[in-house]
Amino acid sequence: MTFKHLMVAAFLLSAAFSAQAERLKDIASISGVRSNQLIGYGLVVGLNGTGDQTTQTPFTLQTFNNMLSQFGIKVPAGSGNVQLKNVAAVSISADLPAFAKPGQQVDITVSSIGNSKSLRGGTLLLTPLKGIDGNVYAVAQGNLVVGGFDAEGRDGSKITVNVPSAGRIPGGASVERSVPSGFNQGNSLTLNLNRSDFTTAKRIVDKINDLLGPGVAQAIDGGSIRVSAPLDPSQRVDYLSILENLEVDPGQAVAKVIINSRTGTIVIGQNVKVSPAAVTHGSLTVTITEDPIVSQPGPLSNGQTAVVPRSRVNAQQEAKPMFKFGPGTTLDEIVRAVNQVGAAPGDLMAILEALKQAGALQADLIVI
Repeated sequence: MTFKHLMVAAFLLSAAFSAQAERLKDIASISGVRSNQLIGYGLVVGLNGTGDQTTQTPFTLQTFNNMLSQFGIKVPAGSGNVQLKNVAAVSISADLPAFAKPGQQVDITVSSIGNSKSLRGGTLLLTPLKGIDGNVYAVAQGNLVVGGFDAEGRDGSKITVNVPSAGRIPGGASVERSVPSGFNQGNSLTLNLNRSDFTTAKRIVDKINDLLGPGVAQAIDGGSIRVSAPLDPSQRVDYLSILENLEVDPGQAVAKVIINSRTGTIVIGQNVKVSPAAVTHGSLTVTITEDPIVSQPGPLSNGQTAVVPRSRVNAQQEAKPMFKFGPGTTLDEIVRAVNQVGAAPGDLMAILEALKQAGALQADLIVI
């Protein structure tokens, strides 16, 4: 059977095997096919008086002078106190997509690194973008799109909406050099799971081998799968087009409880269960009030009026009912029980941490 016939048969089989599952492209990536980060340093000009205060950011003035020297303009000595209110030093970052070719456009993010109040209305001058290896892979230039703004009155009143010191330029960088990829090298490819799971890896291997034949896919570990692939690049593209659309039932995720201690956000996974336990959580409220009094001296005592502090401290312990978790208690039962006692997010955090310490919470407790 030719490779072309094999692809047709594989496509028909994949359509027949499709079920309510995840596509392979959504749960795994191809080793070596990745984006690369680029960074650059440049100047934004045309600001309406909201640029860097160059007396406090000498690097902005130095960069500006270096740019002028490239055009044959020499700044006279002793002009270090020049105020450039319309110029700001910025950093530029971008993601170079996989398989990006010279001439293609990529989006960039521009951020102030000095004390510029706003980049609104500014224009980024031509700036090279380099990779971690120091080579230039793109050049950036264009007008910024800034979502925030800053306004200040003469009396010092000020209003700021969003972040005016950063912006984006859609398609603001032009790719000048492509990054070599190992996609077309060797007779095999490696699939890396986005979330390591032995069950998912086994199911992917079984699905591919059922589709293309025994031994085509082999699990390296719980997060990687080696798949045989044709040497011809065009055939390899067709081959992966079929593989990435295979639908696989992923294994169930590890039971987790995620707590954000700063925002009070709590996420409880579907598979979280609790062993038999009884919980009660009381809250102690301490109130301190200050009620100072004025002490007047007696007549003819030559005393002075004085303010005498007077504090009142009141402590109140609020009793909370105890609720009990039976064996194999599920997520719905946990949420229902906690809501019945009117626990706030902070109380729920304390309850979950106590259950974990007691060994009753059958899940990973992660605090971020």
